[in-house]
Amino acid sequence: MQQQDALSIQNVSHSFGSFQALKDVSLTVPRGGFTALLGVNGAGKTTLFSLITRLYDNRSGRIEVAGHDLRRQSGAALARLGVVFQSRALDPDLTVAQNMEYHAALHGISRREARPRIAEVLAQVDLADRLNARVSSLSGGQSRRAEIARALIHRPELLLLDEPTVGLDVRSRAEVVALTRALVQGGVSALWATHILDEIRPGDGLIILHKGEVLAHGNAGEIGDGDLTRTFLRLTGEQV
Repeated sequence: MQQQDALSIQNVSHSFGSFQALKDVSLTVPRGGFTALLGVNGAGKTTLFSLITRLYDNRSGRIEVAGHDLRRQSGAALARLGVVFQSRALDPDLTVAQNMEYHAALHGISRREARPRIAEVLAQVDLADRLNARVSSLSGGQSRRAEIARALIHRPELLLLDEPTVGLDVRSRAEVVALTRALVQGGVSALWATHILDEIRPGDGLIILHKGEVLAHGNAGEIGDGDLTRTFLRLTGEQV
């Protein structure tokens, strides 16, 4: 039996009044892969993520997470998603542990079960020693890694990361990218939304989204043909 993709989107459109933010978007994210969703600000990346996470209802097309239809089996689909939104989601006045416990409870994980899971995910993101630190005391990079740990607490199959390196310094940005790639090596699938070309490797999956339309979808090395910047400029006419 053929393995289901981690994410499958077919013919999805979305409008805000007369403005069409997404136009007949289709794409897939394979299991165990790192797929970059590349586009400038306003391309439709956040709108797409809002549809995948059910913040918006997809009234056209079909979205499946690990084979589960998002509209008909929303509980099963969302249970397989871990999300790192562009805006910060941790409570800065609480400790890292308290934030993790709260998120675990939202997923129906008991406190007894949550404790070892919290230790596990914080070790994965190299924050085990910050368990009892207030989030407000973390650096930008540490805070982002804590957000990733939070997204992993319920052991999702697919991570959605919406511009996760925005506002980080060069070192912290590299650490967050490397961490996500390590998680993918461990079996998690990732859809990484970005406008930064340097975060994409030739072997990655790549989707170029521009003004709500998918302009290219495939292997980054093949799409870029050795020069992804030039290809992106040619397809979009945008500066990067």
